[in-house]
Amino acid sequence: MDITKLHIKSIPGIGIKKAEIITKELGISSCEEMLYHIPYKYIDRSKIYKINQITSELPYIQIKAKIKELKSVGVGKSLRMTAIAYDETGILELIWFRGYKYLSAQINNNTDYLIFGQASVFNRKLNMVHPEIDVYNKNSTNLVGLQAVYPTTEKMKKAYINSKALSKIMASIFNVINPEYITETLPNDIVKTEGLIYRYKALYNIHFPESLEILDKAKYRLKFEELFYIQLNSLQEKYTRKLYFKGLKFSRIGENVNSFYRDHIPFELTEAQKRVIKEIRHDCGMGIQMNRLLQGDVGSGKTLVAVMTMLIALDNDYQSCLMAPTEILANQHLETITKLLEGMNIKVALLTGSTKKKDRQIIHEGLLNGDIKIIIGTHALLEDTVNFKNLGLSIIDEQHRFGVAQRARLWKKNIILPHILVMTATPIPRTLAMTLYGDLDISVIDELPPGRKPVTTYHAYENRKTEVFKFIEKELKLGHQAYIVYPMIFDSEKTDYMNLEKGLEEVEKYFSPLNYKIGMVHGKMKSVDKDIEMKRFVENDTQILVATTVIEVGVNISNASVMLIESTERFGLSQLHQLRGRVGRGADQSYCILMSSYKLSNEARTRIETMTSTNDGFKIAEVDMRLRGQGNIEGTQQSGIACNLKVANLAQDTKILHRANALANKILSEDAELNKPNNELLKYHINRLFKKLSWHYIS
Repeated sequence: MDITKLHIKSIPGIGIKKAEIITKELGISSCEEMLYHIPYKYIDRSKIYKINQITSELPYIQIKAKIKELKSVGVGKSLRMTAIAYDETGILELIWFRGYKYLSAQINNNTDYLIFGQASVFNRKLNMVHPEIDVYNKNSTNLVGLQAVYPTTEKMKKAYINSKALSKIMASIFNVINPEYITETLPNDIVKTEGLIYRYKALYNIHFPESLEILDKAKYRLKFEELFYIQLNSLQEKYTRKLYFKGLKFSRIGENVNSFYRDHIPFELTEAQKRVIKEIRHDCGMGIQMNRLLQGDVGSGKTLVAVMTMLIALDNDYQSCLMAPTEILANQHLETITKLLEGMNIKVALLTGSTKKKDRQIIHEGLLNGDIKIIIGTHALLEDTVNFKNLGLSIIDEQHRFGVAQRARLWKKNIILPHILVMTATPIPRTLAMTLYGDLDISVIDELPPGRKPVTTYHAYENRKTEVFKFIEKELKLGHQAYIVYPMIFDSEKTDYMNLEKGLEEVEKYFSPLNYKIGMVHGKMKSVDKDIEMKRFVENDTQILVATTVIEVGVNISNASVMLIESTERFGLSQLHQLRGRVGRGADQSYCILMSSYKLSNEARTRIETMTSTNDGFKIAEVDMRLRGQGNIEGTQQSGIACNLKVANLAQDTKILHRANALANKILSEDAELNKPNNELLKYHINRLFKKLSWHYIS
């Protein structure tokens, strides 16, 4: 019996209708998928409380009691069923808002019941809403100890597929299938050397734990297996790429690099930049395609590293392209790179959706005859009409904003695959980077260039608005500029968060009489209008830019020294960090003010405390992952890996991940293609778990 193909509708107690709901809500159709619907917590059902021991502060508890006075109360939407549970110590009101017919048929007087739920107080009376009820007997399955609690949806609950129902489904599956049907997915030597329990035992105990000790072993086994196969898959791509993917050999460091380093570099490279350039030089000189991810916080100097890599390509007679996700960012790169290369007689061009047809033709010809050495652009670079004489280097900025297939189209621009450098200013925790980008070599710039002062961040409540505006006024008098960011464009009845429309009126009322010009940008503006407003701010025609998060990735304006973020509690931690990165681009001290209401959730308070305590993007990313989970970190959704983890949690399971990574590396260093007989099982499960597409080789 193959549990990967055995449909859940064939399991007793499920049926076609329930199976359809489970498939629609959870994406589960096979018994194997069902067994990997992992409980999110466990409740100790071995203890029975007396009613007089119950308080509303206790978590889920159970009592042994009789039930009386079962009756319907109210009409229409307020219709509910109530009853009184009682033992020798007191009474407890029970309330249900659905399931009336079932309750009427099941509950009898003078019968002892196990009643399980969470107690609360209403009108000074203790009650329990929607408790679970079972007839009590000494051998009751609800007295075995740890009971699994499963994630469900509202539609499932309405169809009576709650956590208890799911537990019964799991039990039915284990009753139907024999242990040998849950085949082992790891070779026996790995199970033994890693001290793992076998798969059947792990899956059974994850749903019906015999003890806390065996539950911990079950969790470890399943987490290790999940992370190990992800590591093995991504690392195998790296190993096989280095074996078979020949690349261009940049063997020469010539006049372009030397001249730039000697006469044009604007400041001394940081040690981090030097280390990264050394890593890139090594990759490009190996005759194997480079496939490297460059992580660097906002303002850390990634562009300078990119320019020096382009010059290495040029010294070896190859062209380079740099693809950015927006025209604003592409224009910024053009301006920065043109300024850095001023006087070096290197032709740099820009190609975007806005490039005129006449200019586009000239650019196409310049790329084909080799006259254009560096091309910067947006998605326009992916068009079939864009071809090169000898493309040697493709750089992709803010790479998570491009689809994988889109990025892959850049490789086809040369017969021999160009070297690939993907860059991101979104800091990614190391554990997440290992999981998402295991097939890439990773470089990190973890220093700011000399002269840069860390942005000072303050938190202010909304009643200090006038005081904050006075502070911004003081900075404007010094000749600086300011951003004021809002979470919404227009007013909404559903929320009282400050919004752009209302905020603009407030800003104009205070600053316009002081003769300061105010601009506005938001996501619903036409691109041309947005560019006009940004250009005015760049040229200091406007001193204050009122905006939404469209400026999260945008132009560098060294003169902007203040960032005020209204309704801070509305923003994610990663967003706040990216927004703060818009200031502090020059040598002057810059400030970020986080303004919020007094009503803050614990998570919002943690975000604000994190922002005011550190400027380190990687520390912020770690906190963000703990708060939101790995699947919600920017850029992870498209990969499908992090958000599909069923058992492991990257914020908590770092040690397991590193152990899995080390074992995968050891195996692949000896057998990259997993062709040895003792690796057959590993190869089978990689092919079963992952659909290998050729474009995965560049991320």
